[in-house]
Amino acid sequence: MAGASLPAKARLLVMGLLVSAGMVLAGQGAWIHAKAFLAQILLDRAFDQSVATGTIVKPWPWLDTYPAARIEVPRLDKSAVALEGASGQALAFGPAHVAGTPEAGEDGTAVYAAHRDTHFAFLGQVKTGDEIAVTRRDGVKARYRVTGHDVRRWDNSGIDGAESGRHLVLATCWPFNAVTSGPLRYLVFAEAVD
Repeated sequence: MAGASLPAKARLLVMGLLVSAGMVLAGQGAWIHAKAFLAQILLDRAFDQSVATGTIVKPWPWLDTYPAARIEVPRLDKSAVALEGASGQALAFGPAHVAGTPEAGEDGTAVYAAHRDTHFAFLGQVKTGDEIAVTRRDGVKARYRVTGHDVRRWDNSGIDGAESGRHLVLATCWPFNAVTSGPLRYLVFAEAVD
């Protein structure tokens, strides 16, 4: 009898380990979304204070960047505060303004990037003709109209930050439902509306 109960105990142990591992993985996935949600609340407050005071306001002291702009897609009722500089830390908390590209509303192509499973999960629903409004931390608001979208390799995007005119690109990883990262990016292109 003792020999028969050992496999049952081993099965219970394996099942317990699998359930525990599943709970850890589910917790990590929930934490990513909870962190992104909470960060946007804090970023929103800091951004509003920055616009009101004209000074840089960090949402928490140890953050190595600051809120740079609020991106809004009115038709979808989506809004997110973007941080300055597309570092890994910045992208963990929200969209980020890509360094070396102009600010929204200035000549050239302003580029903002975010993760496909959190802050830019809605990009696949953006349609040609949609309006995108970007409010900078200095209070300047730039309006854009979506002209199209494309999927390109990250290292061959064809985006020129110094292109004449006022352009906007929102970028995220592609495909939207992938579990791992890859070389493709989904790009939404927009032109300034006067």
